[in-house]
Order: sequence, then structure tokens, then C-alpha cells
Amino acid sequence: MKHVEHFRNFLKDTVNLNQTRITDLENSTGAIERFIRQSTWEPTIKRFAEQGSWAHDTIIKPVDQGEFDADLLVMVDPVDGWTAEDYVKTLGKTLKESSTYGEKTKVWDYCITVTYAKEHKVDVAPCVVERIWANTLEVCNKKHDEFEESRPEEYTQWLKDRNAISGTNSFRKVTRLVKYLRDIKLTFSCPSVILTTLLGNHIHDWDKGSSSFADVPTALKTLMGRLDDWLQARPDKPQIPNPKLLGEDFAANWPEAKYENFRNKIQRYRTWIDEAYDEPDKNESIIAWRRVFGPEFAKGVTVEVKKSLSEATALARVLASDAAYNHDLVRDVRLYGAAIVPASVSHPDHQEPAAWPISARPWIDLLITAHHQRKRSSAGKAVQSGEVLAPRGGLLFRAFAFGGQSFPSDCHIKWRITNTGITAMIAKCGRGDFYSSEKGNTRWEPLAYHGVHVAEAFLISADGALLGQSRPFHVVID
Repeated sequence: MKHVEHFRNFLKDTVNLNQTRITDLENSTGAIERFIRQSTWEPTIKRFAEQGSWAHDTIIKPVDQGEFDADLLVMVDPVDGWTAEDYVKTLGKTLKESSTYGEKTKVWDYCITVTYAKEHKVDVAPCVVERIWANTLEVCNKKHDEFEESRPEEYTQWLKDRNAISGTNSFRKVTRLVKYLRDIKLTFSCPSVILTTLLGNHIHDWDKGSSSFADVPTALKTLMGRLDDWLQARPDKPQIPNPKLLGEDFAANWPEAKYENFRNKIQRYRTWIDEAYDEPDKNESIIAWRRVFGPEFAKGVTVEVKKSLSEATALARVLASDAAYNHDLVRDVRLYGAAIVPASVSHPDHQEPAAWPISARPWIDLLITAHHQRKRSSAGKAVQSGEVLAPRGGLLFRAFAFGGQSFPSDCHIKWRITNTGITAMIAKCGRGDFYSSEKGNTRWEPLAYHGVHVAEAFLISADGALLGQSRPFHVVID
């Protein structure tokens, strides 16, 4: 079933960025614009322009209730004798020396980020107008001191055209839903510009007025189906061209392994969406949609689980209630497997957030292995994430770089160990803190409390930036 009204409420109450935060963003960017115009920064400012998901109207509420990002371009005339890095460095210096923005400011390769803690971040990027040719815009790469042609406003217009073809704002709504799916599941990573472009590429001129976009759930089914068909026909990472800038490949720096994982996960979620859409029973359809989007979908609706051992039903037993801990999650994992563990278990409220800024250096995906052994033993039995274990001995975790590459010499591993479940809470061991490695890139933890617990590895550089992170490793103790 489609549940059009539930989708409307889900977008409004859970997915969409609320108007208060949008107003705060507009006030902040307005103040930044006024400050730059009134400052002594040398370039002549032509105008400011929104960019990214803010301009595209696909921005969503952060699923972790943290800060969201917004992009602001400052269009300027060229300055004689200036190279690309001069625009970024001098604007960063102007903001850093301000009593208003100094402590909020960090300079990156292309932009200057102003952070409003626990609210939002504004990335301000200089963009030089008609430096060499008429009707051209160039962003500034400080790291390589190069100008790079860009067409952000034409790309935004292309997305608006796709949205107009789909009708009823459905392209934007579907994009927000898929971004929410990415952020709540944490099973794949895909830059928003790639995700948005891929979805937009599958809306065609002949779709205008089509029943394939009759409403939001139908548009979601249509676009995810088309995207999955396209991905399955391309086992190797394809180019994903900027539709408005010849020669720019959005996927150029997207790792092949991340593409392969994205391709597999989109196929999984396309299947789940089709099953939820095609399910004729109202009760079972809500359960199936919660399998896709979690317990916030049709929130407040009580469902009765009727089917027996399907994966959807097993997951629904956990997600059908707003309070997952009312169920014995360990029992459910033992019966149905680790696939039923909801993403929320990996990030409970008492967990300390990862506060390091993302490094500008290339990202490194981390993998975790675990062996069941005594603390000072030299050998143990390999254990998989989600494997049910008895409360004896402990696990020796080890962090590796995906693909076997070596860690940079100036980096170290931090471990976040999170305990969940009522037993750990009663024992006042509801940990969610960061710990150092012990020997090399390892950490040993005892197996003590009944529940589903989490280990994660973070790669931190000497200057305090985050270079890499692992997926959560679920430790299930009976």
C-alpha cells in the first residue's frame, strides 16, 4: 500500500528540516553576507548565492539531531595578481580575525566553514566571475592553487527542471527520503551530489504527467527501480557526469569499493520498497515501510505482527514499538540474525559523539576484526559482528585499513565502546566513551553484560582531524 498521508506526515515531522532551523540559517547567512560586504576584504563582491542541498531544497534534518551543512557562494570580480589560494586564504583571515566569527571559523581547501554549535555550519566559498572568459565561474582550490570551472546555478536549475517534470515536488521529496535512508541505515555512503544527480538522471521529459509520479511513494518506487536497474547493468563504477559542465565527473574520487557497496544496498532497498508498496494488507504494509525507514514512519500507529519468520517480521518486532528495549533484542538476534538490529542501537542517547573535524586528506575506510580470547592470550577464535556469545572471557579487537593499506605514520586509533541493554544500565555500565588502543591498533574488552553492544574504530591524525572510521561491530552477549 502507498500510505500517502503517512508519507506526508513522515516528511513533515521527521525528514524535512523544520522552518525554525531554516529561519535561523537564513539569519546566520544574512549576517555573514553583511559582515563580508562591510569588511576590508579586497575583492569586489557581485552577489551571494545558495549552493548544494540548501539551494536544491533537498536539505534534511540531521538524523543525529546535530548540525546540518549549508553552502554559500560569494561571487567576486577577479583581483589583479591574485592566485586561487589568495581568495580562500584572505577570506578565511578576514573571518578569523573577527570577534564575531573568529572562534567559529575554519579554513579548508575550497571554503571557509562557520560553525554554529549544535545548529548548523555555513560553508562560504569564493567564486571568481569571468576571470578569463565571459559567462564563466571558477571556484578556488587553495591546496593546489588552481581555479576550477563550476556551474552551480545551472546545475541547480537542472534539478529544478527535473522537479517540475516529476510534478507535485516529488523529485525533491524522494531525494530527501533517500538521503534520510542513507543517514538512518548507515549501510552505504554516497555523496549527496552523486545521489541527487543519479536520481535526477532517471526523470525524463516524457515523464511529465505520468502515473509513475502520481504521488510520493509511487515516485519513490519508480526512481529506486530505475536507479537499481541502471546500477545492476554497471558492475564497475561508471562516470557520473555533471549534466551542466562537460568533463566533470562527480564520481572521479568515489572509491570503487564504495560504489560496489552502494550498488548492492540500493538493490536491497529497492526490493524492500517494492514489497512495502505492493503489500495489500494495511497492517503488514506499515510494517514493511518501517523496515525501510524505521519506527518514525507512521509513528503512533500500532501494528500487529501476524507473519512468522520473515526478515521483515523479525525486524518489525523491534521497530513496531517506540521503545526497542521493551523487547529482548538478544533473543531476536539469536532467532533471526543480526540483520534485525536497528541503526538506533549503534547510536544511543548516552553515547559520546565523535567531535573531530573531517580531515581534508583522503578518507580511509576501517575494518574491525575480533577474536574471543583471554586478555593476555596469544590466540583466540575469530568472531563475526552479530555473533551471539556467552558472557565469558573477552574480545580482542583489531583495526585495519580497507584494502590492506598502512595507516599514515602520524595517526592513531581511538575506540568507542558502547554498552546498551537494561543489564548494563542497572549496573551503571552504560558506556559510550572513547578509549585509546592498547598494543598497536588493538583493544581488549571483557564479555560481561547481556545485550547488544557496539565497538567502533576511528583514525585520528596528529592535528586532531578524523581520517577514517569503521562500521559498528555488534557484540551480542547472551
